[in-house]
Amino acid sequence: MTGGALRRPAGQARKMDMSNLKIIAVLTARPGKTEALRALLDGMLAPSRAEPGNLRYDLWQDRGNPARLVLDELYTDEGAIAAHRASTYFQNYLSQIDDLAERTPLVLDPVAVA
Repeated sequence: MTGGALRRPAGQARKMDMSNLKIIAVLTARPGKTEALRALLDGMLAPSRAEPGNLRYDLWQDRGNPARLVLDELYTDEGAIAAHRASTYFQNYLSQIDDLAERTPLVLDPVAVA
């Protein structure tokens, strides 16, 4: 799992912009597919974090249900999300995800952030 901190240069204060967008994706592995789902999601971490418009891309696992994984994503704007969704690794994810998991994505706008 990850530490969960926003990636920013040392000494730079955290700055949340009201144009930032968060995506929370709840994925519950289909029976017998937990390891394959985890492998697919693990493969998304490094390239997604390297995207210029990505501020956060963390993977969490439910303590009460190890088959449930949660992606916590934060992007600078709509353009960053569009670039992420156009990437080859996201297209690969889309080609496999329905066979591996039930998913509920939430795209969230900031209301009160610090």
